[in-house]
Amino acid sequence: MARYPELVSDVPDRYLTAGPRVGLRPFLPEDAAEFTARARESRALHHPWLFPPEHHAAYARVLTEDPARAGFLVCDRAAHGRIAGFVNINDIVRGAFLSGALGYGVFAHAAGRGLLTQALSLLLPYAFGPLGLHRLEADIQPANTASRALVRRAGFRPEGFSPAMLHIDGAWRDHERWAITAPPPPG
Repeated sequence: MARYPELVSDVPDRYLTAGPRVGLRPFLPEDAAEFTARARESRALHHPWLFPPEHHAAYARVLTEDPARAGFLVCDRAAHGRIAGFVNINDIVRGAFLSGALGYGVFAHAAGRGLLTQALSLLLPYAFGPLGLHRLEADIQPANTASRALVRRAGFRPEGFSPAMLHIDGAWRDHERWAITAPPPPG
């Protein structure tokens, strides 16, 4: 997949994949305290766009085995694997669709450093390779300019507008639909 940057060769066992600055690894029970603390510290950054688990009980739900979901922590390799954010592929559909809905967030201490950009560049080859997906969609509230810029950098294209698509923060919110498909096979 020439369209994606090369991965580093020194991927520690704990990472599914890693780049020079970040590694992706599964959510683990022992990450609950750090993850929920980072989510609470980042409440102002995330509001009104997303609401990651801020308490252990809610975090435990992300650990539930679900074949329609793949979730990963974004870890800052320069900070000894400190959790910088997360990326999820939700609502995975198999069969002729081979699609999933992308979710992501960066924590306040890591915001603005390009770590989530690199995380998406690592996630896409995994989604289109081992996960066997053909398409990912990101649904973004129109005023969330940072999120729109992130998916644009990752190669997503705008596909449409859905009024009152998702119930978030007590109201039905409009969303722009952005998508990317797997690169065509070589030759």
